[in-house]
Amino acid sequence: MNRRIFGIETEYGLLCADAGDEPVSVELAARILFKPLVESGRSSNVYWRNGGRIYLDVGAHPEYATAECDRVEDLLLQDRAGDYLFADLARRADEALANCGTGGKIHLFRNNEDFEGHSFGCHENYLLRRRSNFRQVVDALVSFFVTRQILTGAGHIHRDGKPRFGYSSRAIHMSDAVSSATTRSRPIINTRDEPLADASEYRRLHVIVGDTNVSESSTALKVVMTDLLLSAVENGVRIEDLALKDPLASIRAIDDELGSNIVVELENGRTMTVVALQRELRRRVLDHVDLDSASPLVHRMVDLWDRGLVAVETGEHGLINTELDWAIKRDLIVRFMERSGADLLDPRVSRLELAYHDITGKTVAERLEESGAMVRLTAEADTRRAMDTPPASTRAHLRGQLIAAAEQHRRDFKAEWKEIGLFSGEQWTSVILPDPFATEDPRIDEMIEKIQTDNRGPRVFA
Repeated sequence: MNRRIFGIETEYGLLCADAGDEPVSVELAARILFKPLVESGRSSNVYWRNGGRIYLDVGAHPEYATAECDRVEDLLLQDRAGDYLFADLARRADEALANCGTGGKIHLFRNNEDFEGHSFGCHENYLLRRRSNFRQVVDALVSFFVTRQILTGAGHIHRDGKPRFGYSSRAIHMSDAVSSATTRSRPIINTRDEPLADASEYRRLHVIVGDTNVSESSTALKVVMTDLLLSAVENGVRIEDLALKDPLASIRAIDDELGSNIVVELENGRTMTVVALQRELRRRVLDHVDLDSASPLVHRMVDLWDRGLVAVETGEHGLINTELDWAIKRDLIVRFMERSGADLLDPRVSRLELAYHDITGKTVAERLEESGAMVRLTAEADTRRAMDTPPASTRAHLRGQLIAAAEQHRRDFKAEWKEIGLFSGEQWTSVILPDPFATEDPRIDEMIEKIQTDNRGPRVFA
């Protein structure tokens, strides 16, 4: 396997419920949620001690970007740590609402669509070596991302026409296959050249087609599948012959009904089922990527890739119904409908579907994990540690170390993905970190030593 940096950005849905006679708007709820960060003297855009970033995105969407990771095990911890950080902010927001007499409960959701049809994203980022054929590689990857939803879609309910389950709520919101745009259209792959690293060495593959997953197995699977396929392509595998004739029509047709395995047309005139296309991609990956040094979790995801395809092809969803979101959610809703007599259009089903994605309070996902209905891959103690501890094997380690030292000694600092600065005397001292794999830097060591030995009075954050 080729060593790679990857990370996930998650936009959370936001709602303030049970606020009494005066409803709390999403904009006000967002301000209350971020108030502790703003009052600390900082802002609603904060780089955290674990190397990640917490911020308020356009449209009042709270967002968390994981630190740079080169192990899927670290990514899962960082991703879940983001949930915990936001759940803690929501708890503090609830206390603030109670203290001012407004009441209400803040809810945050790992989903990608509200009930008015607005979509928000889960963005995956993968570091690539800079090559002249980047666009050709990206074009060839589109069919993989279009068809991947049969495994890694979060599942949702179509309420237009005949009510039915679908694979991916994100699928119908894609408006282009490949584009540099981010606001006027939603491409499957965004090609904006912003590597957040040494631009002469690297590019960043920015994928915005995927659902935000609740199940850790689904998150791990989509990242491992993509990482392995990128490694295979970098090792010379050609997949252009699997390009789809009409990616946007295909992504919608695949999503249309959960469990379906439709036939899609390729650009070269051939036809294949979705499962067959994914199985062929998996075969080429395993023929060209050495997994001898891969972790047990990577091997587990390679197996899940196969089991997921078998489950879709045969309808034997028991093969994956504690691991893949769409199967877990479908089982949860079907069991409820059988007990209650509800149908898919029942408001109680809508509430249950939304509750599946809620990260605040005692969550549905936690109950499912405790009962064995959803596999948990992370340990609770490790996740709590990841709230304040960055991955040890990437640049995030340097960023997290300096932020922790500056916060401990109440020193002004500023941070970006590849730059970090410290206020010293009357000026800022900044360090550029162009290598995302770097874990040591004497300049950072000097800055931390200066923080620890400086006898000037404490400062507050800028």
